[in-house]
Amino acid sequence: MKTIKKLSKYLIILFVIIGGACTDLETQLSGVIDPNSFPKTEDDVKALAISCYVPFSSNRYNGIFTVSQKGYQIVGDVTTDLGNCRWNGWNAIIYQNWNADTEVITYFYNYVRDYNKFTYILSMIENTDINENVKKRAIAEVKCARGFMGYLLYSWFGPFSVATIDQLQDPLSNEVVPRPTDEQMVAIIEKDLKEAAVDLNYKYSGSEFGRFTKGVCNTLLLKLYMLDQQWDKATEIGRELKNPLYGYDLVRTSFADIFTFTNQQNSEIIFATVCNQKNAQLWLAHVLPNIYPTQNTRIVKWNGYKIPWEFMSTFETNDKRLSSIISTFKGTNGTTYTKTNPGNYLREGAIPMKYGEDPNALGEESSIDWIVFRYADVLTLLAEAIVRENNTVTQEALDLVNDVRGRAGLTAYTLARYSTGGATKFFEDVLLERGHELWFEGVRREDLIRHGKYKEAAIQKGSTTAQDWYVRMPLPQKVINEGKGQIKQNPEY
Repeated sequence: MKTIKKLSKYLIILFVIIGGACTDLETQLSGVIDPNSFPKTEDDVKALAISCYVPFSSNRYNGIFTVSQKGYQIVGDVTTDLGNCRWNGWNAIIYQNWNADTEVITYFYNYVRDYNKFTYILSMIENTDINENVKKRAIAEVKCARGFMGYLLYSWFGPFSVATIDQLQDPLSNEVVPRPTDEQMVAIIEKDLKEAAVDLNYKYSGSEFGRFTKGVCNTLLLKLYMLDQQWDKATEIGRELKNPLYGYDLVRTSFADIFTFTNQQNSEIIFATVCNQKNAQLWLAHVLPNIYPTQNTRIVKWNGYKIPWEFMSTFETNDKRLSSIISTFKGTNGTTYTKTNPGNYLREGAIPMKYGEDPNALGEESSIDWIVFRYADVLTLLAEAIVRENNTVTQEALDLVNDVRGRAGLTAYTLARYSTGGATKFFEDVLLERGHELWFEGVRREDLIRHGKYKEAAIQKGSTTAQDWYVRMPLPQKVINEGKGQIKQNPEY
């Protein structure tokens, strides 16, 4: 998405919206942009729409999908049984030991600013007089961005304060915006995503790859319905995503081929943040030990994230996905490291390599696009939704799971497997299958919560602080303080 790099002059856009309980906005930046003359042209509107992609990036240490300690996917998975990190300062999330002042939590809540910024941008675009098709697409992209951010925030915090455009345009009122109910919050997010899907294409390719699509909107709806346990709606939208018009399919050659430099923009990707040498993701730098041999010797390696050995033991031994997880290697020092001889490199678990090498990398950066949503996620969620809807294991659900297992070289499940245990056994299977397929893609936390096993997994990993109510993060204490008694903390915190 090359256009994003041209937008620095627009990223200041009129204001900085301060997240929290109040509609506290800084005043418009005098002399930067005159709201009476901007936006006026199609280019102005396109620039505003594209600026909404910036929070969804994996740009080094910036963006909600950064692979650093502030990344949504990373933090979510490290709180579960499949993620670990060997660096100091990670215990709060590794062992579920957080509170209302934990840094990563206050950092994430700041994205409420972006959610409200999208509302302001949407109003600006709606008031322009430009080509209707250009205007419709821009509005759809901004609504998708708002629904996307709404879903991510709701998943972590539950309902959050949603300001209206009138409140945003009156920043000096210091009005407290109450939290909506769960039902209201879900309806707000659902409305944005449904409306956005109408005016977006099934897919974009080439220079427009990485833009929001109908598929992104509907994948978010699927996840929202699963989060809200609306199994019938999840089943319907999941089946919709199988429509050939979307063009989605599993990468049939191998699991590893999904994440390579040469196979970017493949058929399995629903949404990825577009990366290059200046707008880079840092995955291999975060996972590889410095003595791990790579073809590109210029890659920097810091030996951080791991998959715990206990979770590694849950894989079937012939699972081809294990080729992307390094459980033994011969270092550049000539020593072979294994689970039983871990040295300083495999003590906390195996190496989740996943992404291939960028042959042009000069240090920590990789220009391989960072994948956020892919089709295997949809197939396995749909399978679960189908069974949850009627509490019955069906051949349709098995076929969906077996499609993913087949690529991994595993034996297909049959209905006979569930003659004892029924749906309960199927849910255990699909939860484990998703863990084996989607490690470090940010879905494990929601999966464990949905299956009622989030606290249990943390305790098995060694947590002595995990609590039942940790299925939601606390609101930052600053938000509670500024809420003047009208903003209540999540229960039990």
